[in-house]
Amino acid sequence: MTDRRTDAERNEAAELAWETAGTRVDYACPGFDVRVDDVRFPDGTADEYHYVDEPPAVVILPFTSAGDVVVIDEWRQAVDRVNRGLPAGTVEPEDAAGSETAPARESGTTAGRDFETAAARELAEETGYAARGGFEHLITVEPTNGIANSVHHHFLAHDCEPTAERDLDHNESIDVDVVDYEDLLAAVVDGACRDGRTVTAVLQYELTRR
Repeated sequence: MTDRRTDAERNEAAELAWETAGTRVDYACPGFDVRVDDVRFPDGTADEYHYVDEPPAVVILPFTSAGDVVVIDEWRQAVDRVNRGLPAGTVEPEDAAGSETAPARESGTTAGRDFETAAARELAEETGYAARGGFEHLITVEPTNGIANSVHHHFLAHDCEPTAERDLDHNESIDVDVVDYEDLLAAVVDGACRDGRTVTAVLQYELTRR
């Protein structure tokens, strides 16, 4: 990817950069680690910096052939309520092998075949749907880069149809629904939908694809 920054911007970035002298896992649990880096700041002082270390994830905005959206209602323990959102999940090591499911459309340089494979798997596992029209890369974001190294790869899934039973993890409590896109957009705009991944995907789609 071409670096579009000016020389002044690159110099400023260099002046702001921290030096990492060492790194280690401070706490490990299923799904993510808490990592601590030994860092030196631009002024020469040093400290430790803790952050969540986790694999990349995919988020899917799945459209049916009628233009409706497949959504999930999932219990979220951290906020103590049911959350309406989009199917999403962690990219697994086996996802790098590629997929023979549906063709990709305009995937983009940040969305390798492994991410499409992960998107197809997560869509099937959480909803029982498959994207007969393929996947299209929407945007890649760092949603919480002050406290985590998370990278979320958002995809559109086209012409989704129910094809199989779901395959939920033991700690997933999920119901599936199909909603009108305009209703989902209204929920995002008025704040009824608070799921950050869903807000990002819907607004990006609205701004760049509609």
